[in-house]
Amino acid sequence: MPASALQGLAARIDAALPQTQCTRCGYPDCAAYAQAIADDAAAINQCPPGGAEGIARLAALTGRPVLPLSAEHGIESVRTLAVIDEAWCIGCTLCIKACPTDAIVGANKRMHTVIAPHCTGCELCIPVCPVDCITLVPASGGATGWAAWSQEQATHALSRYTRRQRRLGGSERAAAPKAAMAAGLEVALAVTAEPAAAADPVDAKKAAIAAAMARARAQRAGT
Repeated sequence: MPASALQGLAARIDAALPQTQCTRCGYPDCAAYAQAIADDAAAINQCPPGGAEGIARLAALTGRPVLPLSAEHGIESVRTLAVIDEAWCIGCTLCIKACPTDAIVGANKRMHTVIAPHCTGCELCIPVCPVDCITLVPASGGATGWAAWSQEQATHALSRYTRRQRRLGGSERAAAPKAAMAAGLEVALAVTAEPAAAADPVDAKKAAIAAAMARARAQRAGT
């Protein structure tokens, strides 16, 4: 297939995806997954947010047979919304860096909050939070897949993601979620580090975050 035709197919596939940018398909964003499908490098059943209807859409576009959703990539479920418990938030900003649609606002050492209309339920903020203060709450009743998500929401999510891409730039954009996750692990490990290590001037910032985490966990234990 000519390159131009492949590009056109990839664009049509991308337009049929929910644009949650959750990476559960195994690719860094929806556009990358769409291109992989167009290149015959990925199956059409790797998008949990799209669910069965999403697979049917991709089958119609590609001419491939409909398949069950790949269990390796997740299950079709209700749409969720990330909620931050502001009493436990230590203001580390890692969730802000991981969010693909800039749905989280806050500042360093200040509590963060989620702007609900911008949240896609991608779950990328969950593993990077060092104090586990982010939870996912159902936001679509019992509806799942595309029944829980609209084309208007997909368009809005893509718009948010595109603006974030432009703000960060290509290489920074691709690295942001992984960098946030690595930083979250580093912060979490700081809690169990030896006192001598925490006293190292080079690790002053880490020690300060660790102390904040300790206070948050103590507060949680007392509730």
